[in-house]
Amino acid sequence: MTAIEAIASVMDEGEIVRESTQVEKLSKDYYWYSPVLAEELREKRAEAVIRPQSYQTLKRALEAAATARLPVTVRGAGTGNYGQAIPLNGGIVVDLSGLNQILHIEEGKARVQAGTKIKQIEKEAAETNQELTIYPSTFAKASIGGFIAGGSGGIGSVTWGNLWDGNVLSAVVMTVEDEVRLLEVEGEELQHYIHSYGVNGLLLEVTIPLKPKTDWEQTIFSFPDFDSALTFSQELAAGALRKRLVSTMEKGIGDFFLPLKKSIAGEDHLVFTETSETERTDVRELAEASGGRPVYESDAASYRKGLGISDFTWNHTTLWALKADPQWTYLQNFFSPDTYKSQIDTIKARFGEDVLFHFEWLRDKGTLLPAALPLVRYTSKEQLYDVIAFFNDIGAPTHDPHTCLLGAGGWNLQLEEIRQRKETNDPYQLLNQGKLPDKAVRDEALSAKQSS
Repeated sequence: MTAIEAIASVMDEGEIVRESTQVEKLSKDYYWYSPVLAEELREKRAEAVIRPQSYQTLKRALEAAATARLPVTVRGAGTGNYGQAIPLNGGIVVDLSGLNQILHIEEGKARVQAGTKIKQIEKEAAETNQELTIYPSTFAKASIGGFIAGGSGGIGSVTWGNLWDGNVLSAVVMTVEDEVRLLEVEGEELQHYIHSYGVNGLLLEVTIPLKPKTDWEQTIFSFPDFDSALTFSQELAAGALRKRLVSTMEKGIGDFFLPLKKSIAGEDHLVFTETSETERTDVRELAEASGGRPVYESDAASYRKGLGISDFTWNHTTLWALKADPQWTYLQNFFSPDTYKSQIDTIKARFGEDVLFHFEWLRDKGTLLPAALPLVRYTSKEQLYDVIAFFNDIGAPTHDPHTCLLGAGGWNLQLEEIRQRKETNDPYQLLNQGKLPDKAVRDEALSAKQSS
């Protein structure tokens, strides 16, 4: 009996996929956002995909995988951009979309299974007059487990921070070993599972915070120059007015947003906002003080009805650019809140229209930061990494989206804790093989970052 046959023998009917086209589809995520990863990961795929409908069959499958030493890669909805859900060494993909129950919603929190779509959580939370704190621009398709294991921030981060800023309260994690265990994780230990790509355990359930529901108004403001757009966006992000989104686009980016063409065609620099409808006058006065005017408005009654402006922000900005012209790609950078405008000038002087700036204001550990997802005109991998080196050299460090290695660009020190959890939870090193860099590579990269 082969390893895949052993897995199939412990699954219930319909819980394993072996048909080639389906396996290929479920072995991929949105890795093609990166031209580098599009080349490197194109041929990678699993041998089979399992779609468990219960913890019991998943447990049996993982124990069979441990016995056979078969690689295991976990998949949410496959909306990640870095190849997080792509198996590098074959084996099986575990598709958690069947584990999609909202277990309970109460005041201040929701406990849900990992395969639950984020859109469904917000919909049911709204029935209790509550809403999510943060979510990705892939709101309609993404699963909560995939977001927590593979993402970091999104809409709402301007107020509530990133995932590790109290936006995950607890989790249930399944190990991969001879006798699979379920772990209840909370407190500081959660940091070792957030944005860990599933290398040290399978997130099966999470508890996330909810906040009282706000009536969100969506507005796009136009400004005659980028400096004025940035000034308004920073003041709005830093001030007391309630907001869920403050996204700033350099002139030219709006041309990619075809569904908004009627409203923004010919406009200059844009700021996309979601703010409290009750504070409409204050937001407009703030924009007008920096020379801005509204060019698109959607009231709270229209929220979640059709495309929203958040569908053009965060990494959806990159998606619209790619649809219009596949030569574009993107970076992820943190700028200094004190000197970011001069850093922008330095970059524009070097690269001109080959770099178009897109900023998302967010809080990280309580500090408000201008986080950039700039569009970069791509000609070669060498050219792209020259651009990255330039950003790094002027103090706008890049969290590299063109590698599937966990921690690349940031290389935060929690990688060692993630590694330690992996040794305990995944003793045969089967989970998401190849994504956790070995210690020597990590130490070399960290040393280079600290000396730069």
